[in-house]
Amino acid sequence: MGTSCFCRLCCCWISSNSASRPLPPPPPSPPAAAAYLPCPHMEPQPEAHRSSHPRLPYADADCTLRALAAGAEGFGRHAVGGLHGALYYVTSLQDDGYGTLREACRAKEPLWIVFEVSGTIHLETYLRVSSHKTIDGRGQRVKLTGKGLQLKDCHHVIVCNLEFEGGRGHDVDGIQIKPNSTNIWIDRCSLADYDDGLIDITRQSTDITVSRCHFARHDKTMLIGADPTHVGDRCIRVTIHHCFFDGTRQRHPRLRFGKVHLYNNYTRNWGIYAVCASVEAQIVSQCNIYEGGEKKTVFKYMPEKAADREETAAGSIRSEGDAFLHGALPCLVDGPGVESVFRPEDYYDKWTMEAPSPALKEVIQLCAGWQPVPRPPDC
Repeated sequence: MGTSCFCRLCCCWISSNSASRPLPPPPPSPPAAAAYLPCPHMEPQPEAHRSSHPRLPYADADCTLRALAAGAEGFGRHAVGGLHGALYYVTSLQDDGYGTLREACRAKEPLWIVFEVSGTIHLETYLRVSSHKTIDGRGQRVKLTGKGLQLKDCHHVIVCNLEFEGGRGHDVDGIQIKPNSTNIWIDRCSLADYDDGLIDITRQSTDITVSRCHFARHDKTMLIGADPTHVGDRCIRVTIHHCFFDGTRQRHPRLRFGKVHLYNNYTRNWGIYAVCASVEAQIVSQCNIYEGGEKKTVFKYMPEKAADREETAAGSIRSEGDAFLHGALPCLVDGPGVESVFRPEDYYDKWTMEAPSPALKEVIQLCAGWQPVPRPPDC
């Protein structure tokens, strides 16, 4: 197949919405500083080749089951998950025992984990995921509640098309990635309402991509970098793209020490700020949509003192081609640190990005989070 199920589904949804009800009229033109602007580092397309629909990443990811392996964009692009393992079929929604997700995740050998059942798995304790696993929720609707996934000292893990909701307890995150975990891809998941974070990436975990995820009904959404004493977190590298931060209060993300590349995300109605640069953070924000609600501050700087430094300082943010809507205020700080922020092209040579637009905003809302896509064939 030349076109993925995901792309066909999204196009179908867009057509269906257009047919059943007229699209809302475009908002009044904002001031020049808040308008949709051309995106940097992109070749302008001739008028004849422009499409009315945004370009989406992962056009072939749903053609075959294992096309996800090493398919991520960004820093997590080398994650292969359970590519070289057998299929494991989850047949039970119990917390533990034969045929459960927990049984599969603690296995030492590589596994590609799929589900034969839909429903809710109530976790009594964190579900620890061992290396070389793909947890693939396509073809079913599976929700994890109670606790979350723990990716601890593991490598090459892919988590795709799951829901996480209602995690309770001290330090309970939807997906907790620490310590020393590498080559991770979190794709097309819906996360809401946990007592701590929705996704936390700390303690020298690196080379991670978070894509096409929907975050809602939450306060401290995504922390990257543990605290100012963990100077080893300088190694952290994370890409976040095509995600929908839907009214979550803060941390989209909050970063300490590491490098984060944000592109083509839609963040709206935050409660404190959108993105935060703490100690030694380097953030590149490209072609994202920031839509203010009651709070308007997009970028916030929080000075801290690293354990091995004398001075207190915040990190740096470089914004390129971002759209600031409904009064959103960039609040960017210029200075020599901005010029030293990393360049994504020095780490990977391609990613799917386009200028912000009303069409991009709509398609992110439709296509981020869990999707009713069928499980592709394993061929």
